[in-house]
Amino acid sequence: MSVLEDRVSIIEETIMRILYIQQKNEIEINKFHEDVKKSKENMEKMIAEMKQDTERFKQNVEKMVAEMKQDTENLKKEMREFKVKIEKIVEEMKQDTERFKQNVDKTIAEMKQDTEKLKEEMKEFKIKIDRMIEEMKRDTENPRKELQEERRNMNKQWGELSNKMGTIVEDIIFPATEPVLTKYFNCDLTELSMNIKRKKNGLKDEFDVVAVSKPCKTVFLIEVKATLKVEYINEFKDKKINRFRELFSEYSDYKLIPIIASLRIENDILNYLTKNRIYAMAYRKWDYMDILNFDELSKIQ
Repeated sequence: MSVLEDRVSIIEETIMRILYIQQKNEIEINKFHEDVKKSKENMEKMIAEMKQDTERFKQNVEKMVAEMKQDTENLKKEMREFKVKIEKIVEEMKQDTERFKQNVDKTIAEMKQDTEKLKEEMKEFKIKIDRMIEEMKRDTENPRKELQEERRNMNKQWGELSNKMGTIVEDIIFPATEPVLTKYFNCDLTELSMNIKRKKNGLKDEFDVVAVSKPCKTVFLIEVKATLKVEYINEFKDKKINRFRELFSEYSDYKLIPIIASLRIENDILNYLTKNRIYAMAYRKWDYMDILNFDELSKIQ
């Protein structure tokens, strides 16, 4: 009996364990099903949210695309308006350029006419001077004082007309250069040039009158000004002379004598030239071209 009871007991215990395991498995299966159900619900929720996000993103993209299209259209419109505006400006510039060209051509034509007119006046004035000189030569009864006054007036008119035409160098200074320099510096001139230009190593300049005496190894540099100002003198002594030295290196061992020439020179300018050791060449009381400060400079040279 005891063996049978033991076996029954074992069988019962086994059945109980099986039932327990089955119950436990059912619980875990139910839990698994519950988890699966929750996961499915979460997944469906996530999918729904993703769909919503995707829809919002799609709407945003469509909105951005629409805005970009609108901006592009606005930009195209602005570009078209800008193009029209530029074309209008270009057309106005063309018209302005044409008008400017016409004005320049007209001005040049008027200047040519004025120049021709001045040349004719110059010719007439020369004829008048020659006639007056001939009359003065014939008229020996005129007092010397009147002749001198007439000569001064002629020199003054001649100088003013040359100054007006811009031919002061050609008509007044250049013809007087050789006799004046020979008189004061006792040097025979071997070269005498007017409006001479030179360019060297990127440096260039133009000089009104250059006179050279090889026997005296001296070069005279003459700057001509219709109206003299202190800044012109400073430019001449500080820059012009140095540029001449660099451009005309063949005269590096020559003595350079600077001269500023004009029709007439006021006393304060004359004193400034003397102070800076520059010779002043001009009319002396409208009688003749002369070096006005030669004696003063001879004392300080």
